[in-house]
Parts: sequence; C-alpha cells; structure tokens
Amino acid sequence: MSKNLYVAAAEADSGKSLIVLGLMSILTRHVKRVGFFRPIVHINKGQNDPDIELVSRHFNLPFDHKSMFGLTSDEAFDLFQNGRSDEIHTTILTKYKQLESSCDFVLCEGSDYTSSLKPFEFEFNAKLANNVGAPILAVVNGNEKSVVDIADTIQLIKNVLIREKCTYLGVFVNRVKKSDMGAITGVLDKYKLEDEIDFVIPELDALQKLTIRQISNALNAKMIYGNDGVLDYDVNEFLVGAMNIENILKRTTTGCLVLTPGDRSDVLLGLFMTLLSDNFPKIAGIILTGGGTPNKEVMHLINGLQKLPAAIFKVDTDTYTTAMNLSKVKAKLTADNERRMAIAMGHFETHVNDNVLIEKIELTPASVVTPVMFEYELFERARTDRKHIVLPEGLDDRILKAAEILLNRNVVDLTLLGNEEEIYKKAASLHIKLNGVNIIDPFDNDLINDYASTYFRLRKEKGITRETAFDIMHDVSYLGTMMVYKGHADGMVSGAAHTTQHTIRPAFEFIKTKPGFSIVSSCFLMLFEDRVLVYGDCAVNPNPNDAELADIAISSADTAKMFGIETRIAMLSYSTGSSGKGVDVEKVRKATEIAKERRPDLKIEGPIQYDAAIDATVARLKMPDSEVAGKATIFIFPDLNTGNNTYKAVQRASGAVAVGPVSQGLNKPVNDLSRGCLVKDIVNTVLITAIQAQENIKK
Repeated sequence: MSKNLYVAAAEADSGKSLIVLGLMSILTRHVKRVGFFRPIVHINKGQNDPDIELVSRHFNLPFDHKSMFGLTSDEAFDLFQNGRSDEIHTTILTKYKQLESSCDFVLCEGSDYTSSLKPFEFEFNAKLANNVGAPILAVVNGNEKSVVDIADTIQLIKNVLIREKCTYLGVFVNRVKKSDMGAITGVLDKYKLEDEIDFVIPELDALQKLTIRQISNALNAKMIYGNDGVLDYDVNEFLVGAMNIENILKRTTTGCLVLTPGDRSDVLLGLFMTLLSDNFPKIAGIILTGGGTPNKEVMHLINGLQKLPAAIFKVDTDTYTTAMNLSKVKAKLTADNERRMAIAMGHFETHVNDNVLIEKIELTPASVVTPVMFEYELFERARTDRKHIVLPEGLDDRILKAAEILLNRNVVDLTLLGNEEEIYKKAASLHIKLNGVNIIDPFDNDLINDYASTYFRLRKEKGITRETAFDIMHDVSYLGTMMVYKGHADGMVSGAAHTTQHTIRPAFEFIKTKPGFSIVSSCFLMLFEDRVLVYGDCAVNPNPNDAELADIAISSADTAKMFGIETRIAMLSYSTGSSGKGVDVEKVRKATEIAKERRPDLKIEGPIQYDAAIDATVARLKMPDSEVAGKATIFIFPDLNTGNNTYKAVQRASGAVAVGPVSQGLNKPVNDLSRGCLVKDIVNTVLITAIQAQENIKK
C-alpha cells in the first residue's frame, strides 16, 4: 500500500482544490489516519491557507494548521534570495516527516503559482514530490484552451517528470469544454505511458461563481443588513448602480450584486422593492461604496423588513476601486458552504472512477468505519440503484436545501409536495436550483381520485366515507404515503415541519407492518470516531412488552445488516445475566428468549448492562464466555425513556453523530425527521430511505 501522494498543478487556476477534495474523500474511506500537507502556502501573518482550512474542516483532521505546511511563500523567497535554497527543501521535508509520523497516509498538494518563481514551479513541485518519496498526479488547466494547447502542456509536464525521474501516476485535465472531452481523451490515450491513469473533467460554471461570503471577506465589507443565511448565495454577475433607479431596474438580473454609492438611498430603496415584487429578478445583495451609510430614517425603514433574501454591505473604497478589487477575487471552495461542496463532490464523482484510483494507489479497506466513511457509503449505495423519494414538506427551507444537495449529488429522484409556483418562488428567494425535481400540488393533481378511492377501500371498515377519503388525500402526509403505497414513490421522508404522529400515522393505517412483526419501531445509527453502533428503540414505542422488545431487536439487527454492521445484540437492563430479579429484568430476559427462538442465527445476549455490553474489560468479569459482551454493536433499550435519554447523552458526551430515527418494521420505508433537524440530517435520512427501498426489492 502507498503511504503518500503528491498533487501538482501545471499552471495557475487549474481547479486542483476540486481534485484534492475528491482524493481526500476516497482516502478517508480506506485509511484511518489521513494527513494533508502543503509544502508552501501563500498567506499573510495570522492567516490560514484556504485549502488546508477546506480539507481540515471538511474531513475533521486532528492536526494543527501550522503542522500541515512547510513554509510560507515569503519565508521560501527569503531563503532563495539569500542563497539558501537547500534549506527550503530540508525545512519542508522535516515538517512533512513530523506530520507523516502521525499518519497512515499523507496527501500533498503543491504550490499555487502565486510567486515570482512561476516558470520553475512545476519542476520545483516535482523535486518536492521526490524528496518526500511520493508518486505524483498532475493537474492541467483546460479552461479556454484548445485541444492542441492542452496536448502540448501534457507533453511538457511529462518531459519534466521524466527528467526528474518522478513516479508518475497520471494526469487530471480539469475545466475543459464539454465539447472537447472526447478529443482530449483521445490525445491522452494516444500518448499514455505504461500504467498511466488519466481523467478529463469538464468546466462547471457553478464552481467558478463567487459567493457573497467570499466577496465580503475579500473586500473587508461590513454587513449592515442581512443574516448568515444569505452569505452562501451565488453571485452571477456585478452591476454598478450609478445611474437613475429606472435604468438600474432594467438591468438587474437574478443573483446580481449591485455596487452603488452609500448616499444613493433612492437606489437602495428601489432595489429592496424588487425583493418584495414578483415582477423583478431577485438580486443577491448590495454593496454601498465610499464609506457612506443611509440616513437613520432609511435604515429604520429597511430594518423593519425582516428576513428578505439579500444582504447590504458597506465598504470604505469608492465605486471604481471596489469594482477593481472585485475583479481580482477568485472563487474558492469552502467547507462551510454545504451547497457548493455538494456540487463539487457530485461533479468529481461523475467524472472520476474512484476504483481506478484505489487500485493505482494500492489502497486496502480500513478496518474501522469513521463517520465520513459511513456517510460517503450512503451516497454510493443510493447511487447504485436510484430510488424515488417523496418529500411532503416542499416549502420548508431545509427541505429545499437538502433537495438541491441530493440532486447535485445525483443519487435519488425527488418529488416535492406543494404548490409549484410557491415552491419555485421560495427556492428562488433562497437562490436554490431544483433542476430535475418533480412537484405535485396536493390540491391540483391527476392522482387525487385514484388515491381517494384506494384510501376509501382500505379504510371504509373504520368508518371512512368517500368524501372524507377525498379530503384526507389533500393532506401532504397522506398523499405522500399513498404515493409510496401505490408504488409511485419508493419511500417518504417528512417531519421537519410536522409531528411524528402526523408523519407516520398514515403508514400505520395502510402501509402497515411486515409479516411476522407486531409493531413499527426505530433505531439510531450512532457514528463514533472509529465505528458505527445501533441504538433501538429511541423514538417510537414508550414501553414495549417482551414480544415487542424482541421485534425491536430483530428489526434493529436487519437494519444493522443493511448498512454493513456486524450483528451482535445486547438486550439492555440494569442487571447482567441471572444476577437481577424483578418485572423489568424479567421482561428483558423473556424478550431475549423470544428473539433467540425466532432468529437463532443472531448473536443475542440479555439481560446485560451497558458497560458489560460495550467494554471488554467489564465483560471479562461479568460474562467471560459471551459472544456479545464487550463487543456488542446493537443496543436494545427496555423502554423509550431509557433509550431516548441514553442516545442523547452519548451523542453530547462523545461527539457521536446520531443518524435517524430510522423507521423499522414497515412494508415500505417511511422515515420521520426531528423538527429541529439540520439540512445534513435530511440528506442522510433520504439516503437511508433510498437504501431501505433497495433492500425491500431484494427481498
């Protein structure tokens, strides 16, 4: 197995941060301790390198920022100027070795072509790759280049690498025209060296757009209206608003950023009116130049307009200087922009065969499962057999943001429930693109008569009339669940804006439980630093009896197996083995017997205390001969009070990521969200629902 890899760009603006992000994603799934190192960074005192910050935050690397680079560009230049070039290499190598000693694998990213040594920079990176003993992957910038120019660049870098006797793995040709991809692939194939791997990635405009956050940071702008939610909006173009407001309004476009002098209250108020009007495109924001601020009355008026989807900033520089400064700002991937990160990862995954890279780098699967690895596997499994998931809460901001991420990652087909015009209006206000989404209006669709008839047939014995059935099908939870029942969707995820009862009651009524199961239950997938455990039931059943507890254990084992978790079940109690007595202990003991009788293939132990189930030292004292004690992976709590409190306590105390609740026991997957859920929670739950739907088909 390799222990390192060096990524070197052949020129500036190659988009190598996308390549680094994709490679790190692959590495963290196969290697436990991955490090990231940059030999030289171009930063001022007190600053952090953007790429180190991106990788460190997104992949939760445990290293100090200073330990992940060798020298700043100023330090390297001073050494070069003073005739101490050898010290550049020795200092970089020393710091690299210090990091390497704490890692199983180190990914190195070369320099950025921002110094005066640009003509020699690729050769310099080639020497550094040799110094740290790393094979090299080159990145070529294909933006606004002809196929001939790209071919010439590839040949030049190959000549350098051959001359320097580098271990050359291959090349990424990035940011190319889609129409040139075939021709470039042909050139690569024609001149390919033995065992070389090559990838061609097209330009994606969405990755080259600046965000409000990047612009405000670069200009050192002060926000005087808005909130953090607007900072990740894309800026599609810039508009200097120095003319009359009528002429400015004619030129506004969706996502434009308007620069105007701080004393132009007429422009400011006119632009704010566009945010309230359905007749104008939604701008991304306004920058007031010249250090001026609107007068007190105007600001009082604006601040009374709460939560408009735009921001106002002020800068001290004049309009011309501000525009010139803006022209120098370049788009960067940042870990705090989930939307942009999803676009980037989806783009990389679409055009790069990770199996080819894994084989070339000679990676072997890690023996531990980290949260990053587990979450990535959710995406990969969902993508292998795309399922159709319905999201009833189509007007919830978090649902819309999650839908965009899922669509960008190309993993599921989605239907949103709600009024189409209102959904697209809300999406536009959030600067969200829903390309490829399906929308069904509960009050205007071709399904309602069929669905109402089906519901009447299923529930007429319960007193439901035809009229009532028709009215009920206007409810988004019933409509979404009926889509799943009828096979028009493979699963449903709801609960961001509805109660658990409202979300899952329709499923109880007509999707019903699987054969052999008496109840619907739930579990949480608890993602720890080095493993994934299953906790059940922590969300649905307040006080299950012994047979129901056995159901929960078996359902949780099936869920664990579905996600590649070895099934060793601990039936938890306040007593271990035969030491305790009482109604509560007897319930767990009986549930264990029932579960073993129904599923003799499962490893089940109970009653057992939590410490004996998870700690090998305690297990040797209390249950030395148990196959489960000390190494349990599935923890079944005797009641909801214990389960819910325990999962939350463990989550807060250990920093574990709790994914769920995952519904179990239904004939088709319907999953409930917490009303306090984050966008990431929604994404994970949709992926889990898709995988459950895949497993249903297999059975």
